[in-house]
Amino acid sequence: MTVKTVDVLLVGAGAMSSTLAMILKQLDPTLKICVIERLKSVAKESTDGWNNAGTGHAAYCELNYTPQDDQGNVDISKALNINAMFELSLQFWSHLVKTSVLPNPQEFINRTPHLSFVWGEKNVAFLKKRHELMSAHHLFTGMQYSEDPEQLMKWMPLIMKGRDPSDPVAATYVAHGSDVDFGSLARYMMAHLTEQDDFELILNHDVEDLQRSSQGGWSVMLEDRESGKQTRVRSKFVFLGAGGGALPLLQKADIPESEGYGGFPVSGQWLVCSDTEVANQHHAKVYGKAAIGAPPMSVPHLDTRVINGKKALLFGPFAGFTTKFLKKGSILDLPSSIRSNNLKPMMSVGMNNMDLTKYLISEVFQSNRSRMSSLRDYFPQAKDKNWSLADAGQRVQIIKKDAQGGGKLEFGTEIVASKDGSIASLLGASPGASTAVHAMIDVIERCFSERLENDQWKEKLKAMIPSYGESLIDDAQLLNRVRADTLSTLKLTQ
Repeated sequence: MTVKTVDVLLVGAGAMSSTLAMILKQLDPTLKICVIERLKSVAKESTDGWNNAGTGHAAYCELNYTPQDDQGNVDISKALNINAMFELSLQFWSHLVKTSVLPNPQEFINRTPHLSFVWGEKNVAFLKKRHELMSAHHLFTGMQYSEDPEQLMKWMPLIMKGRDPSDPVAATYVAHGSDVDFGSLARYMMAHLTEQDDFELILNHDVEDLQRSSQGGWSVMLEDRESGKQTRVRSKFVFLGAGGGALPLLQKADIPESEGYGGFPVSGQWLVCSDTEVANQHHAKVYGKAAIGAPPMSVPHLDTRVINGKKALLFGPFAGFTTKFLKKGSILDLPSSIRSNNLKPMMSVGMNNMDLTKYLISEVFQSNRSRMSSLRDYFPQAKDKNWSLADAGQRVQIIKKDAQGGGKLEFGTEIVASKDGSIASLLGASPGASTAVHAMIDVIERCFSERLENDQWKEKLKAMIPSYGESLIDDAQLLNRVRADTLSTLKLTQ
């Protein structure tokens, strides 16, 4: 049996692990880092361009980040936090472009205006109030609002053509929104890392076991998925960045902090336009309001995408119920994740979210006619012959204990780390990859705190991410300075 000893072991070769590995290597090039991936290539699960929305989740267009209560009040606090987190990603990517770690930014990110679009008097009133609140804050300065059909036609011609002129409609528009090919981004970062000393990428291997090592850190057993050959890796620190596969791995680690966590898997599908003439008439990401009972990942949107250098037009996603935690996972993933410590929270969530379960099951059995009807709410002149169905990625939403001892379902991401900082895992889904830099800085602050204090890592982080340690929500001048730089570097200006 082969035995390896490393400083850092990262499980999963997607957006999270590639980001963490890149930041750590920038902070200390001498760190010995190993990345394990169960598939034969990098970033082919949730990070792959076809498996996510590609939206630089900046909360410009996603209406679920600005909920409205029964009294009509709109809360923009989550939108502010998400926007500030995405700005960190833009700063880090800009640093990597400037230092020639990443190629021409248009190889992985492209300017794509972000729009929210609604119809009906009640929804128009909501969007108007949302715009008033958001545009008053410096993070969302420049967000435009219009109810004028002629203006909306300029912003999104496919959506306005053939629409009943008597229907009240409204939209907001942010010109510097982006489409991100997270798959390409992760592969570029990983390609650079593999050229560095003391870095190894091991593909096509499963993690069979994780145990605390008597020598400190962790002993991780790997198995080659083809030959069955086993390798043991001893590491001071382990990060589980395996998307939906992170929860089962965290359960194998059996740390007290993981008790009570479960997962609620959701699948997805896209309608993909095959007519390039139609696709070329739309250049935006247009998000609407989710159906009642729908999870955040199924908020409908008509999207311009650039995936692996090719333009595409997608609509969806259509969510569905699944028991798989990964697109290339097993139907036994969900039942195998049930433990005595998470059974009560999972049962509680199941009983309290029957509407969601029914919605997801109904989505599974939705007909093509029904899907096309949903598309025509956004693109009235859509023709059946121009659209085909494609599978999107899997997402595993977080289930955790609540204050009453039951369970709650959460639609965000969360870092779970051991008390001694020797292992950490990222659970959850949206906004996911868009906020990878913020999430991985959180991991570093929690698990490498001594080095942050003693090895000038804070200064190095500040050099890579100019707003590190400061609040973009509170400091308008800082935001304006860093945003001007990132939009220019990443070619997101008009």
